[in-house]
Amino acid sequence: MRESVTKAFQWVLNLSLIVLGLVLVIFMAREIWTIVYYAFEPVLDVRNILQDILMFFLFFAFLSTIVTYFKENYHFPIRYLLYIGITATLRFIIANRDNPIENLILSVVILVLMISYSLKIRSPK
Repeated sequence: MRESVTKAFQWVLNLSLIVLGLVLVIFMAREIWTIVYYAFEPVLDVRNILQDILMFFLFFAFLSTIVTYFKENYHFPIRYLLYIGITATLRFIIANRDNPIENLILSVVILVLMISYSLKIRSPK
């Protein structure tokens, strides 16, 4: 009984991740279209372009994590989650340019994530 419940939940999880992956591909295409549009139209605010580029990389990181999940027998590597955390924090810092103290704290968060990543790399397998 327990094994069948586990398989059912694994099936639901896999199906959900496939649907999420398809949605992420659509959002990535939309971000690429926006970035190409910015290349041909003069944009006065560079922060908007940076936000869109970082948003693309967030979608890309999530999609890579889903692909890796299936390649590594239903396991999420921690390094991809750290990539997502760093990219999302950078995007928030760019979007939240009015609060320097909060941005300084978020910069410390990025430093902690990068230290965590470097510790993960050096840890034995």
